[in-house]
Amino acid sequence: MSDLYIGLMSGTSLDGVDAVLADFSGPRCQVLRHHALGFDPDLRSELLALNTSGADELHRAALAANALARCYAQAVQALLQAADIPASAVQAIGAHGQTVRHRPGAFDGTGYTLQLNNPALLAECTGIRVVADLRSRDVAAGGQGAPLVPAFHRAVLAREDRDVVVLNVGGISNASLLWADGRSGGFDCGPGNCLMDGWVLRHQGLAYDADGTWAAQGQVLPELLQALLALPYFHQEPPRSTGRDLFHLGWLDEQIALHAGQASAVNVQATLLELSARCVSDSLARYAPGQWRELLVCGGGAFNTTLLKRLQALLPQLRVGRSDERGLPAMQVEGAAFAWLAMRFVHGLAGNLPAVTGARGPRLLGSYTPA
Repeated sequence: MSDLYIGLMSGTSLDGVDAVLADFSGPRCQVLRHHALGFDPDLRSELLALNTSGADELHRAALAANALARCYAQAVQALLQAADIPASAVQAIGAHGQTVRHRPGAFDGTGYTLQLNNPALLAECTGIRVVADLRSRDVAAGGQGAPLVPAFHRAVLAREDRDVVVLNVGGISNASLLWADGRSGGFDCGPGNCLMDGWVLRHQGLAYDADGTWAAQGQVLPELLQALLALPYFHQEPPRSTGRDLFHLGWLDEQIALHAGQASAVNVQATLLELSARCVSDSLARYAPGQWRELLVCGGGAFNTTLLKRLQALLPQLRVGRSDERGLPAMQVEGAAFAWLAMRFVHGLAGNLPAVTGARGPRLLGSYTPA
């Protein structure tokens, strides 16, 4: 008998939603269908704007959450049609929402993480129960609320014969450390695509730098790179997590004005790609002791061949490849992870790894909205 769940992920890259229909009835997760749905440009712009304080933002955030839920519902309907199954066959939807603020532990000792979403509207539109707000319980338990995917990576990508790193490169990059002896770890490395995407949009009018082609035409600016890498976050021991609160074009503009005022745009792009590679290699060298032999890359950054080449050059002891090699295509991993988290909630099982997030213990993650 099948045990079907849908996972919906829209990450800090803000490129749209990845929807996955997964079956957990067997010993391993089986992805049955995947659907990618891009955001309407106006919705993308509003979600990006809501990452910073602005006028009437509570009202705007509520309407953006409604629009996001409708986008999620479209993706769900596409999955159901492609699989030719009724909504009643799906146990639950794991809906991440759109992160607009992520400040765990800040301000009052607890902090918060905020993902815009409207689970009630999503349940109403789809007729499927929804598990959402998947990060807040971990934060309430003293954790970072991120990354959450290492637990899923452990379940589907770990090996008994070697230590494996799984690197998700979305807007932010995060590493899952999967030791062969069963131990797990992980942390957010730093900017993945978010700065590169923002910079190429500003200067080339493109949503992203395909294959890192533009970055490959430039030269790394050493002074700017060192200034960016001097940010205290890169020297903070795990558990740690980050987002657009820290890595945004306003911060980049300040650093360029101080350290590379006359730099060409293409050289800045080359430097940002090097930053994305270095924050991974440096983090692994400092905070990930192990006999690492394999680096499996997933997320949109897995298709940036220039970035993968730099990672391979910086990590010669590892073989760099994509998660596709292990049977889970790079663009399906995060959606499958949130389907898995919904399954864990429905079955009353913890979804976090305290060794990764720093929470006081395992916790059941999410809030439930009936169909």
